[in-house]
Amino acid sequence: MTVALVHLLAVASPGPDFAIMLRQALSQSRDRALLTAVGIGLGILVHVAYSLLGIGLIIQQSVWLFSILKVVGALYLTWIAIQCLRSRAGGIHVNAEPGTPQSGLAALRLGFLTNALNPKATLFFVSLFSVVISPDTPVALQAGYGLYMAAATALWFALVAVFFTLPRVRRGFNRFGHWLDRMMGGVLLLLAGQLLLSTVSGSEPPSGSSPGTDL
Repeated sequence: MTVALVHLLAVASPGPDFAIMLRQALSQSRDRALLTAVGIGLGILVHVAYSLLGIGLIIQQSVWLFSILKVVGALYLTWIAIQCLRSRAGGIHVNAEPGTPQSGLAALRLGFLTNALNPKATLFFVSLFSVVISPDTPVALQAGYGLYMAAATALWFALVAVFFTLPRVRRGFNRFGHWLDRMMGGVLLLLAGQLLLSTVSGSEPPSGSSPGTDL
């Protein structure tokens, strides 16, 4: 119950995953948005895997390795932010497919990389597996926790996708959709800047604390 509650609070809080999911739901078809949700869930498995293998602890204790991870994540968020900031009026379609339809693989990859390259998610899972989950917990049970969190994350963002792809909701966003896209780009750019700033300032990854951001 503790794992489920901590994970629920983390996944429901605003962050890169939600920003990307919102943009996908408003600018792509429902099946593409759902694939992005699945991709985010698969990204969770990456964090679970290295946490179980102990690599997460190494990342947590190594300043330079964690800094590299933050820079890569920041660059990826910057690339996505630029795409959002270039949005034009009419970019969000309500009654038709977008002018440049996204492939299923691209939608899946977008969700996967957004989560897998999120250093905050790294801190969350390292903290969770080292503090909340007892070292005496069988590896099989820990893997079960990981599978649950991946499935719960995918389900949460699937619900977000379904809601924001409803015709009535899309019509509500139609008039200012491109401004919302640009706002999402600004948010992602700020997140990327925060990551780079923390890298330049030489901040070390905290040990034994759970970050208050989404996965």
